[in-house]
Amino acid sequence: MEREGEEEKKKEGSYRYWVREATSDAAPPPLPQKLTTNDVVAPNAPALGSLWNQAGTWEEKNLTKWATDRLKELLGSVGSLQFSSGKAEIVDVNRCVGDAFLVIVRNKKRVGYTYELSLKVQGEWSFEEDTKQVKGSLDIAEFSFGELDDLEVNVKLSDDKELSQQLKQLIRLDMKQFLEPIRLKLKQFEQELKDR
Repeated sequence: MEREGEEEKKKEGSYRYWVREATSDAAPPPLPQKLTTNDVVAPNAPALGSLWNQAGTWEEKNLTKWATDRLKELLGSVGSLQFSSGKAEIVDVNRCVGDAFLVIVRNKKRVGYTYELSLKVQGEWSFEEDTKQVKGSLDIAEFSFGELDDLEVNVKLSDDKELSQQLKQLIRLDMKQFLEPIRLKLKQFEQELKDR
């Protein structure tokens, strides 16, 4: 009989799964309450980020869609350049691949991006009283936030059998002059990204 009493005490003192075996001294289950506008709007809302992140620990927003559209718009507005023996213009953005983001860490905003570009270029050059139509592309390898001073452009010309190697070299040198207007547009893009 003593053993049965000990076993009964052990059962009462042992751990229990509280949901299945609620006792009379347990707290009542919570009741749903409607929130008022005062409950929803935090009085001490953080200056940056979302309401849920009042501590400002980590929050990341994907800005790739906006950044890709904005880069295409800015680079499409570079316009044409006049050279000593011709002129050319950027007619389209063939390739604009990458990502952009805004991160809030400890209530400080940081932005970043990484992109690769290929711009379609066409123009005409005059050589020895002969005008040649030239098509090609300006390729910019991967570049990131804060690296615009190191930007390099690779000029690719469409295969034109009528152009000599010397002529192609001259055209490539002329087209590399697009680098500075492109850099200015990308700096404008970086500033707009920071201001978001």
